[in-house]
Order: sequence, then C-alpha cells, then structure tokens
Amino acid sequence: MEKIIRFFKLEEHGTDVKTEVIAGITTFLSMAYILAVNPSMLAAAGMDQGAVFTATAVSAAIATIIMGVFANYPVALASGMGLNAYFAFTVCPMLTDMGVTDPWKVALTAILVEGLIFILLSVFKFREALVNAVPANLKYGISAGIGLFIAFVGLQGSGFVSDDASTLVVLGSVGSPQVVLAFVGLILIGIMWHFKIKGAILWGILGTWVLGILAELTGWYAVNPDLGVYSLIPNFSSGILPPSLAPTFFKFDFAFVGQHFINFAAIVFAFLFVDLFDTVGTLIGVADQGGLLDKEGKLPNAGPALMSDAIGTVAGSVLGTSTVTSYVESTAGVAEGGRTGLTAVSSAIMFVLALFLSPIFLAIPSFATTPALLFVGLLMMKSVLKMKFEGDIADIVGGFLALVMMPFTYSIANGIMFGILSWVILKVCTGKVKDIHPVMWVAFGLFVLRIITLVMPA
Repeated sequence: MEKIIRFFKLEEHGTDVKTEVIAGITTFLSMAYILAVNPSMLAAAGMDQGAVFTATAVSAAIATIIMGVFANYPVALASGMGLNAYFAFTVCPMLTDMGVTDPWKVALTAILVEGLIFILLSVFKFREALVNAVPANLKYGISAGIGLFIAFVGLQGSGFVSDDASTLVVLGSVGSPQVVLAFVGLILIGIMWHFKIKGAILWGILGTWVLGILAELTGWYAVNPDLGVYSLIPNFSSGILPPSLAPTFFKFDFAFVGQHFINFAAIVFAFLFVDLFDTVGTLIGVADQGGLLDKEGKLPNAGPALMSDAIGTVAGSVLGTSTVTSYVESTAGVAEGGRTGLTAVSSAIMFVLALFLSPIFLAIPSFATTPALLFVGLLMMKSVLKMKFEGDIADIVGGFLALVMMPFTYSIANGIMFGILSWVILKVCTGKVKDIHPVMWVAFGLFVLRIITLVMPA
C-alpha cells in the first residue's frame, strides 16, 4: 500500500487510496455506455459486434493504464464518440460507394496511421502548436456539429426519424416500442442528471433496456429477425468469456492506400483533426476541474498524457476499434476526489472486469443507446455558447458551416472540410492572408484535393 501511495504521490495531491478507487469506479460508470454504444455503431459498418466489444474494453484498459502510470492523471480513455460515428456512417459508406468490399478494414488502417502520426507529433511536441493554429470559433463549431450529428444518429437508431422522399426526414412511428422507450430513457437520464446520480447515462441505457425486456415479455415488442428486430434477453449459452478478437484483430487494408492516396489522406486528416482537439480540450478541462493546471494555466507533464491516447489509438486499431481518446466523463471521477493516476488505473481494472459481462452489453439494442447518444449530443452542443456570431466574418461563417454541414450532410468530415475551406477563402477575400497559419494552408490544400476527387472521381 505504501508503494502505491508513493508511486502515485497521493499525499502530495491531498488524496488517499479509497478516494482514488471510488473516483475510478465513478468515472467508469459515467463512460461505460461506450461498451454498449460502440459495438452497436461499428456493427452497422459490417464489423463483428462481439469482437468490437472486446476490442473496445481492452483498448480502453490499455490506454487508461498508460495514462495513469506514466502521466499520473485521473483521466480514462476509450473509443471516442463522434469518431466512431465518423467511422461507421461517413467513412465506411463512402468506401462502399467506391466498391471497397470491407470498408472497415480501410478505416482501421486510417486509424493506425493517425495513431502513428499522433505518436510522432507528441514526441516532437507539435500537437499543441496545431491546436493553437485553428481559430476558436471553428473548434467550437466542430464540437457542436459533432453533437448534432451524434444526436441524429441516435434518433435514426430508434426510428424516431425516418427517411422521406419529399422532406428527406420525417417523424417516425411514435407509437412503436422503440421510439416510446427511447424517449422514456432520455427522460430518465435527465432526471438522474438533475439529481446528480453517478453514471446517469449508463443507468439510462440499462433502464431503457430493462423496459424493453418487459415489453418483449408482454408481447408489445415483437421479435422478428427478418425485420431486424432481435430478442433483448441476454444469451449466456456460450458462457461469460469475452468474444474472440479474431474477426477484427490486425485487419488492415494497405492496398487501398496506394490506389486511392488522396481519399485515404482526407480520411486520416479528419480522424486526426477531430481527435486532436477532443483530446487536448478534454485533458485541459479535467485538469482544470481537478486543480492540476500550473500557475500559467498550462498542463504540466502533458507529453505522457498526450502520448497515452496516441498509443491507445494504435492499440485500438490493431485490436479492431475506432479512435481511442480521453473522456470528458473523467470529470465525474475528479468531482469525487480523484487527483492521480490511481483513479485511471481503477477505471482500467473496471474495463477488464466488464469483459466478462459481454452477453449483457451485446444484448442492449440501438434504441436503448439512443438516450445516451442524444444526451451526449446535448452536452457537446454546449460549445455553441462559446461561439461568436459577430466580428470576423471568416470565423463566423467557418464555425457555422462546420456546425450545420455535419448533421445535414451526414458527415463529420464534410463539416470540417467546408468550415476550413470557407475560413481560408474569406480570410483571403477580406485581406487577412497574414492571419492564415501554415497548418491551415496545408488543411486547405488537402481539402481542395478532396473536392477535386469528389467532382472528378477516379
């Protein structure tokens, strides 16, 4: 015990083992919804749902242990929301349209490359410079846009909205059990959030799922696999051992890179761009709440912290899951008194234990994760409050396009692309070329090439 106290410097941070362990469990409960959401989302891209569950839990445990041991920060990591949506609902459909048989393999390859680039950027301390190069309004617009996109994905998953020939989208069947229970689940999360119940999002998912089981037992929820309506009752016939990683382990497609380099580069850049700001913003936010920033407001020991998610991303791609990133839900553990890496290690242990609950997590349907997606989208939408709609027109239009293009074109990448393109063009047209950082010119050039490939596909 004394070794643990000394290693994590508990006394210097004014905490103890019990407080740190409780904080780690609290953080896990706040973000465990990803174990239900991520397999469901990536299964839509053609991946094996069981393998994705195992990959999600293992990669989260690996990255979080690295964060705790080497950075000594109370921050947990897992496959990022928004990034998994980009993976499943933007990248894979685009690759399918290009004739790629297993598009998720190309997406995993892009994540591997992104992770390797992040390792290099972390070693040479370029990540902070890249963050500072992008205007604040664009950052906030991207974050809010991802929130809207995630919410839209959730609404679709429950049938809350459906397609329509004349209006594109229309209200779904509000009398279906999926829609009714999804709405009830959102209300449950809202109530628990109001009363500050720990793990409100996870309990909302589980509560919605349990209500779904009751609906199935009473006959309201009718199981029909031919229509994609499956039983909600967990199947323990195969035991509690976690599903095999074999279907997704090291499944890369390097051939696509050489054949479609510009398209591949655009995919990598979008993953890189979103993960970059998500990670740095989360680390600063959690450190600020925990009183871990220095007198200048900077993040001490930032190198190992940034390296943790870079290594986690590489590990995740090898195992078979989307980009691993720091979770803002770590603030829940900090609020419980977590101040050191022991909090993170405790969360990592919980992810390992969760591996043996796979039948439960894999039985949770998409309509039960809808409340979580809607609420996470709500939380991300708070960034719009920081946006400025007066002043520099480049900032205004760039941030706005990043915000609206994501949900309305069903693509996170499109939001980033049009946000940056409009920002650079308006800076040039308003005589403010000197304001354009070299990094933004690189991004602009990459997206121009992307537009060309869209207009004149190979």
